[in-house]
Amino acid sequence: MDEDKRSYTVSREDWSLHRKGYQDQERHMDKVKDAIRNNLPDLISEENIIMSNGRDVVKVPIRSLDEYKIRYNHDKSKRVGQGDGDSQVGDVIARDPNGKSQGKAGSGQGKQAGDQPGSDYYEAEVSLAELEEALFKELELPNLQQKEEADITTEAIEFNDVRKKGLMGNVDKKRTILSALKRNSMKGKTQITPIYNDDLRFKTWNDVTKPESKAVILAMMDTSASMGSFEKYLARSFFFWMLRFLRTNYEHVDIAFIAHHTEAKVVSEEAFFSKGESGGTICSSAYEKALELISDEYSPNRYNIYPFHFSDGENITSDNPKCIKLVNEIMDVSNMFGYAEVNMYNRQSTLMRAYQEFQNQKFRHHILKGKQDVYHALKTFFQKEIATV
Repeated sequence: MDEDKRSYTVSREDWSLHRKGYQDQERHMDKVKDAIRNNLPDLISEENIIMSNGRDVVKVPIRSLDEYKIRYNHDKSKRVGQGDGDSQVGDVIARDPNGKSQGKAGSGQGKQAGDQPGSDYYEAEVSLAELEEALFKELELPNLQQKEEADITTEAIEFNDVRKKGLMGNVDKKRTILSALKRNSMKGKTQITPIYNDDLRFKTWNDVTKPESKAVILAMMDTSASMGSFEKYLARSFFFWMLRFLRTNYEHVDIAFIAHHTEAKVVSEEAFFSKGESGGTICSSAYEKALELISDEYSPNRYNIYPFHFSDGENITSDNPKCIKLVNEIMDVSNMFGYAEVNMYNRQSTLMRAYQEFQNQKFRHHILKGKQDVYHALKTFFQKEIATV
């Protein structure tokens, strides 16, 4: 009797298919990062993360990923269902014959019902840390210089010696074994044991002292009656992200908070972000307080100085000449002077009109009209310098 005839299929499995889950995950993360980058101006001005505890998350819209799928149908027979069986998932099965612009995708306009198919989006949660990573890599303190008398003992340690006495946690195993081998070999024994106390070697260290660039930020904010809730919100949003950036990227940065109306005073961080004021506006009071701090506490010989002033620009006109004089004095001892103005209208403020005469490259300014401008103001003041070859 003839042996049973059997058919065999020789195939080679594509092992790259086993990485599909990892590849999908990578594609998803790339989509999330792209969405963060594309939406940074909107994301960083979200009200629910300003003054957050660092554990809040925001949601970003991400276009869905369409993937090709293989449907196995070895005998190519029709399955249970209606029709001829040629329909596939995603096919349009009905459309209003009276609809206009058939075949074109679009988004709804106004409050009227639309007849066009839209794009599929879903929301992904993004943590504050992810926003910081995307934002902070675009920023740096400009014109940061090495200052005199700025030797700071860092927390890092440097193992630079080996001794026979020390803590067991600092024992140098390699040198201890070599010492034991050397001693035993002198006795004609090619072995490590026994190891005696005299064989022990310990690492020792010194604190590393190196020059470190110190900096101080003089955060000045107009809290007069003309600064409404929206103006103060934009100012505090800017300072919120500025503080997180500085404390994340720089170890030795001091921050002094100055609030002013007709008078200026140094306040705590909590009061700076929460306390409201009223009254008129005399911006020169803030500059006088800044110069006072520089003279008493922050010598230009030891500190890189960065003053930032937020206002709506509505200053008493008679005070503007004094402001120009004081700002020039501040720029003489600082690395940069940043002036940000919250101005939602197409009008020139009294203060901005006076500041047009500045030709000093240290003077940087930005006009904020909406929440998205918080991001652009950060980029203006903390713009990365292009290295020259």
